[in-house]
Amino acid sequence: MLQPRIPLRSLCNNCHYRAPPLRRSYAQVIDTLHPSTSVADSPPEDLPLAQADNRNALSKFDVRLRRYSPRTPGIRHLIRPLNEHIWKGRPHFPLTFPKKGHGKGGRNHTGHVVVRHRGGGHKRRIRIVDFARNAGGKHLVERIEHDPGRTAHIALVKSLQTGEKSYILAAEGLRAGDTVESYRSGLPQELIDEMGGHIDQGVLASKTAHRGNCLQLGMIPVGTPIFNITPSKGEIGKICRSAGTHGIVVGKGEDTVQKEMIKIFGDVRNFDLSTLTMDQLRKFEKAANYVTVKLSSGEVRLIDKDAVATIGVASNVNFKYTSLGKAGRSRWLNIRPTVRGLAMNASDHPHGGGRGKSKGNRIPMSPWGIPAKSGYKTRDKHKINPLVVTQRPRNQGRRRRGYA
Repeated sequence: MLQPRIPLRSLCNNCHYRAPPLRRSYAQVIDTLHPSTSVADSPPEDLPLAQADNRNALSKFDVRLRRYSPRTPGIRHLIRPLNEHIWKGRPHFPLTFPKKGHGKGGRNHTGHVVVRHRGGGHKRRIRIVDFARNAGGKHLVERIEHDPGRTAHIALVKSLQTGEKSYILAAEGLRAGDTVESYRSGLPQELIDEMGGHIDQGVLASKTAHRGNCLQLGMIPVGTPIFNITPSKGEIGKICRSAGTHGIVVGKGEDTVQKEMIKIFGDVRNFDLSTLTMDQLRKFEKAANYVTVKLSSGEVRLIDKDAVATIGVASNVNFKYTSLGKAGRSRWLNIRPTVRGLAMNASDHPHGGGRGKSKGNRIPMSPWGIPAKSGYKTRDKHKINPLVVTQRPRNQGRRRRGYA
C-alpha cells in the first residue's frame, strides 16, 4: 500500500529558525565624523596606542571555527575560522593593481614553468603592502581586510600627520580604531623629553612596545613576540609574515657582553679595555651588535640589533585549522592538482611507466632525478650560515602534522 504524500513543504515555510543578529563589541570600520558633530564628542588628538588588553593573541583556548551541516558534499568537511571583524567591502583601489600575465600560471619571463601546480584561479588584485614601515608618526587603523594573496590579514592605516593611507600586516588583536606607530627612523624628540632627556629601557618599552608598533630589535624587551622581521638593517620585513607566525626575542648581545665583562673584571670599578686582547674586543664588539631571536620553526638565529620588527603575532592565528572541503576551492585559489610520479609515463617521471603500480627498482626521487627522501642533502656543507645558532628540527622526509 502506498503511503499518502503529505505536503509538508508549505507548512515548514514559516518554521525556519532565525538566529538573532550578533552584537559585536567592536567596529569593522572607523565611523567618519560629520561636520555637525560637536567638539566635545570628537576624539582627542592624542589617541591612545593599541594596548595589550583582553585580545590575547597567544591564547590556545580561543579557537573559533565555523563548521557547516553537510547539505552538500562540498561543505561536509569545510572548516573556516571566524573573523567577524574583517571588512566586508572592497579594498582601497589606489593601493591595488591587477594580477595578470603568465606569472599567474607559474611561468617566468621566458614562458617556462618554474613553479608547478599553479594556474586557473579566480582573478585578483594585488594589495601593495608596506613591509618596510619607514613612515613615522601615529597611524590610525581604519579597518582590517582580507588579502587573497596571503594568509594573514592586512590593516588599512591612515597617517594622522599627512593623511596618507597604506596597507600593513595586521597583528593579531588589532582592530579598527587602534593607533600604531613606526620608530624605524628613530625616537621622536617629544618622547625623549617625556623621559627626562635620557633613554630608560623600562620606560621606553612601556611607551613603545605595543601591539602593531614597529621597533628596532635593540629596543624590544626580551620575551616579546614579534613578526615581520627584517633580516638586516635597511631591508623590508621578510621573516614571520604568514598567519600565526612569530618570533621571540630570547636574548641581547649587549647583555651577554656585560655578563662576560663582569666575569673577567669582577667589578665595574676595575673595568679597563687595555687589558683585553684584540680578539676579545673584536668578539665582544660583534656580539653586541646582534639580538637572538627564536622563530616559529624552532630555529634560533642572530639578527642585527638595528633591524626592525613589528610587536605581536601575525593575524589569523586559526588559519592552520582551515579545511577547504573540496577540490574546487583549491582551483579557486590558483592551485592545480598534484599528480603522483607513479601515475605518469616513463618520459615524464623516473617513477612512471611499467606494468602495474610499481615504480621499479628506483629510490624515491624528484622529476629531475634528485633523491627526494632519506635525508638527502642538497646544500653545500661548507656554506654554513654563521648567524644560525640552532637549526630548525628536520623530519627526514616524514610527514608532519598540520598543527601541534
